[in-house]
Amino acid sequence: MGRMHADFVGRTERRGGVWGTVVMFTVVASVAAGALGVVQPATGIPQEVVQLTQFGPALAVGVAALYRRRRTRELLRGAVAAGSGPLPPGGAVLLGAAGLIVALCVLGYYAVRGEVPFTSPGSLQHPFALIVAAQLVGACGEEVGWRCYLQPLLRSPLGTIAASVTVGVLWGAWHVQVFTQAPLYAAGFLVATVAMSVVLGIALDGLGGWRRLLYAGGFHALVNLGLLLFLDEESGAILPMLCFGLSCLVVAVIAVVLRGGRRAPERAAVHAATTLHRT
Repeated sequence: MGRMHADFVGRTERRGGVWGTVVMFTVVASVAAGALGVVQPATGIPQEVVQLTQFGPALAVGVAALYRRRRTRELLRGAVAAGSGPLPPGGAVLLGAAGLIVALCVLGYYAVRGEVPFTSPGSLQHPFALIVAAQLVGACGEEVGWRCYLQPLLRSPLGTIAASVTVGVLWGAWHVQVFTQAPLYAAGFLVATVAMSVVLGIALDGLGGWRRLLYAGGFHALVNLGLLLFLDEESGAILPMLCFGLSCLVVAVIAVVLRGGRRAPERAAVHAATTLHRT
C-alpha cells in the first residue's frame, strides 16, 4: 500500500509538474508580499515590530492548497520520507546555530572596525517583548512556505542539499529590495540565504509538522533579532552584510561536514549488509 501511494504521488507530481508548482509558489509569494508591503502603512503596524511582507509565503501555501489540498497537507505534515532524522537534539542544535551566526557576525565586524554597533533593547521604540513575539510570528509566516512546503517538495527530486540551495536562491531573490543596493551587499545577502537554507535543510531533515515550523521560525527569528541588536545591515552598509553572509557560510560548511560524518557509518553499515547478503 505504501509503495502504491508513493507511485501515485510520483505520477501526480510528474503530471502537475514540481517546477510548475515552484514557479506558482514563488510568483504568488512575491505578489502577496508586495501587496502586503503596500498596505502596511495603512494598518499602523510598525515595521520594527513585524513586516507584513513576511506572510507572503504563507499566502502562497494557501493558494497551493486550493488546487492540491492533499499534497499540500502531506508536505506540511512531513509525509515526504526523509533521511535519518534531524541532528539530535534538532531544535537545540538549530537554535544554537542561529546564535553562532550572530556571534560570528559580531566578531567579524569587530575585527574590522574595532567596535560593534550595539542597540540596547530599551532604546527601541516598542517593547522588546512585543518585538520578540512578533518576529517569531513573522518568521513562521515565511518558514511555513519556504521550509515547510517548498523545501520538502523539492527534497524528493533533488535531495536535501540541492533542494536547500535552490530554496535559498529563491528565498534570497524574493527579497527583491536587496537588489537596489550595491552588488556586494546583494551578494552577501544571497550567500546568507543559501547558507541558512542549507543549515535549515540539514537540521530539519526528517522532521515535519508543527515542530518543523517552530524550529525553523525560531532560528529565523533569533537571527533577525541578533542582527537588529548588533548590526546595522539594513542601512545598506556593505560590511555588516558581508559579515552576515560569511558567518552563515561558515555555519553551513560545519553543518555539511557534520552531516557527512553522521552519514558515513550508515553508508558503511548498508555496504556491509549488502556484501553479507551477496556472500
